[in-house]
Amino acid sequence: MALADGVQTETELPEREAMDFDVVVVGAGVAGLSAAIRLKQLSPDLAIVVVEKGSEVGAHVLSGAVIDPCGLDTLLPEWRQDDDRPLTTAVTADQFYYLGPAGGMRLPNALMPPLMSNHGNYIGSLGNVARYLGRKAEALGIDIYPGFAAVEVLYGEAGEVVGVATGDMGIGREGEITASYTRGMELRAKYLMVAEGARGSLAKGLIRRFKLDEGRDPQKYGLGLKELWQVDPAQHKPGLVQHSFGWPLANDTGGGSFLYHMEDNLVAVGFVVHLNYKNPTLSPFDEFQRFKTHPIIAPTFAGGKRLSYGARAITEGGWQSVPKLAFPGGVLIGCAAGFVNVPRIKGSHNAVLSGMLAAEHVAAALAEGRSNDSLDGYENAWRGSAIGHDLKRVRNVKPLWSRFGTMVGVALGGLDMWMNSIFGGSLFGTLSHGKPDYATLKPLAEVTPIVYPKPDGVVSFDKLSSVFLSSTNHEEGQPAHLVLTDPSVPILDNLPKYGEPARLYCPAGVYEVVYADEKAHTDPRFVINAQNCVHCKTCDIKDPAQNITWVPPEGGGGPVYGSM
Repeated sequence: MALADGVQTETELPEREAMDFDVVVVGAGVAGLSAAIRLKQLSPDLAIVVVEKGSEVGAHVLSGAVIDPCGLDTLLPEWRQDDDRPLTTAVTADQFYYLGPAGGMRLPNALMPPLMSNHGNYIGSLGNVARYLGRKAEALGIDIYPGFAAVEVLYGEAGEVVGVATGDMGIGREGEITASYTRGMELRAKYLMVAEGARGSLAKGLIRRFKLDEGRDPQKYGLGLKELWQVDPAQHKPGLVQHSFGWPLANDTGGGSFLYHMEDNLVAVGFVVHLNYKNPTLSPFDEFQRFKTHPIIAPTFAGGKRLSYGARAITEGGWQSVPKLAFPGGVLIGCAAGFVNVPRIKGSHNAVLSGMLAAEHVAAALAEGRSNDSLDGYENAWRGSAIGHDLKRVRNVKPLWSRFGTMVGVALGGLDMWMNSIFGGSLFGTLSHGKPDYATLKPLAEVTPIVYPKPDGVVSFDKLSSVFLSSTNHEEGQPAHLVLTDPSVPILDNLPKYGEPARLYCPAGVYEVVYADEKAHTDPRFVINAQNCVHCKTCDIKDPAQNITWVPPEGGGGPVYGSM
């Protein structure tokens, strides 16, 4: 039997059943499905399976989204003619604002670097794009298993990757086997394609095991929060794309916001906070809620209804932080590889292109009779591809913003993008990102605490009512999928030094500090409400002690994002 690298041992558990495939893809997002489709286009006889931890294809997919269709155009040139095409609202107008507390300044479009233009792009639901790709994949004979979480990487005797194992079902809270117990399966493959999205558990382990981040900058992240609203038709402007930065975030805190006017009087509103922020009393969720009360923003929602809510981490390191993408037996693709273009707030086009590029190298290797080796050709190819061209031009925007703050950093980032567009290079060279995000918090004693207003229930809301709109659900009684390396750290270390920031950076109310006497703040306890988790993985990224590990819960658990 293959050796397993995961959270469970096999000493007292029944043998797993095993299935053999040419390729196993982990993650039915746009990267994973694009990879599977491209493999079938190249080699129709390949046996391919896609495993997805969400209850259905698209259930865990969350993005803005203004989508650059270049990836879809390359993968499926006929997509615009399909009756069930997922994108129908073309961008008609771009607006950029710098916001202050009481007003804002619209920035002239002529000042924006050409690559910031959304001309030719579409507004839509990335989840619906994934569902469309899922239908295309199944029509080609690709097996898709939703509701099955890949929890372990399987290794051969030489240490090469030979597949994955899905999680067991029916494990009780203390790890005991219950009456509904079902053993997971081994899905063995000649090559594994990891498309879990940002900070996936398998990718995290593979990067560590094979030292794929050696010589790279630390990966950087943002937390993206999004709501979908049905607005008054008088406030709806189909095709309008509105981006802003500034208030409510302080100058030394990176982030921005968007309003995207979709079809059917729908507006997607979102907020991104860069997770290298310094003030431990900052709450990304509450910054988002406060943003919607701004006098330029709030009128859009007058008379409207909030339909859904979600949150997820975004890879932001870009060019400098992409790890080595190939390891013995597999590859990283999409956001698992870190292919988001931060200033454009886009990654889906690169997700599709990376899935295709990796698939072409996998197909070529299989045609040569190879298996379970390192596809170094894929690693060597991406920087010279359209993906590399896209990321290299914006490589200094995030470091400049982090070093100089919003006012100066954004201006310098814009200048750098202009230089890259006109001259093909930068006066700054390639700047480093510096510290990982978990190392940026200042102690409570060094900051001014942020006090947030109470939600008004009209445009701003609390966490629990928001989580309800994400349709998040986890099977009761299963083991916690948020694991503390040392259970004493939150109260003994994080609480006195930082005020235990997990209770604030989590956008779903998962973490609480509960006192025996709330007024006197005596006998504090750290409480994890894992059933609220929307799988954003912010805790795994931002915890200053790196004491929290997110692992996949029982398959099918988590949010169901619908058309988000």
